Amino acid sequence: MLKSKSYLLGAAAALALSIVAGSASAQQRFVTVGTGGVTGVYYAVGGAICRLMNKDRAKTGIRCSVESTGGSVFNVNAINSGELDFGMTQSDVQYNAFKGEAQFKDKAQKDLRVVFAVHPEPFTVLARKEAGVNKFEDFKGKRFNVGNPGSGTRASMEQLLTEMKWTLKDFSLAAELKADEQGPALCDNKIDGFYYGVGHPSAAIQDPTTTCGAKLISMTGPAIDALLKKYPYYSVAKIPGGMYANNPNETTTYGVRALLVTSAKQPDDVVYNLVKAVFENFDEFKKLHPAFANLDPKEMTKSGITAPLHPGAEKYFKEKGWM
Repeated sequence: MLKSKSYLLGAAAALALSIVAGSASAQQRFVTVGTGGVTGVYYAVGGAICRLMNKDRAKTGIRCSVESTGGSVFNVNAINSGELDFGMTQSDVQYNAFKGEAQFKDKAQKDLRVVFAVHPEPFTVLARKEAGVNKFEDFKGKRFNVGNPGSGTRASMEQLLTEMKWTLKDFSLAAELKADEQGPALCDNKIDGFYYGVGHPSAAIQDPTTTCGAKLISMTGPAIDALLKKYPYYSVAKIPGGMYANNPNETTTYGVRALLVTSAKQPDDVVYNLVKAVFENFDEFKKLHPAFANLDPKEMTKSGITAPLHPGAEKYFKEKGWM
């Protein structure tokens, strides 16, 4: 009888523990941050955000994971369909998505919300050393990587070509390689150049400049001037001389801003906790990639942002007196 009673007590205790454990498990929420290619800065941003957010997961009940994706346009569409919770995107893609323009024509994504701005992204053009290229126009008739469909880089590239009155047929080959494939292809003489929106310094640029002496090409001229005048999300950008091997001179180009975005449907407390995790550990965040070194928190609340801020982010920024 005693043995039976103690057995029942033990079983009851085990059941109680399993209910508590099940309850804790049920309360845990999972969020995914969509990024870009694994060698790009977007992947580093997503990794940094999740690393800082997961430090407090026992307290918040939110576990964050990072996912390599096709890039800006893919991320915005995946957030809209509910496949991703957060995603990185270029400021021009965010503008077009919210307004229903360009690649989002007649498909305005009015639920798109910005969490914060991150680093500047100059459009970076690299040429094979032996390709005989000194300016972008020299790529006419050559093999050029225009970016993979679904990436912000591809969307911006198409906008540039339209302004120049070029089409993809102006290249002898318009490759659609992903960001982490284009550097090796350049050094293997499979393409003569590529165009890539990325924060600096970037491994995707460092590898080909070091491995095969690839050249940075300045992006200036009437077409660029027209883009800068026409679109509020573009600005002049500089890549310092000496940042990359075999490129001692400053490179002038134009660019956008990287943004972290989400949906209006994302709960306020989840967004608030993500923003808090980043900015309460901001010195650590800045050390997680060289492209973050000069970030200014106040600038991150407005730079390149044309869609509405998510209320969860806005709440934190107002608490800090940044808005």
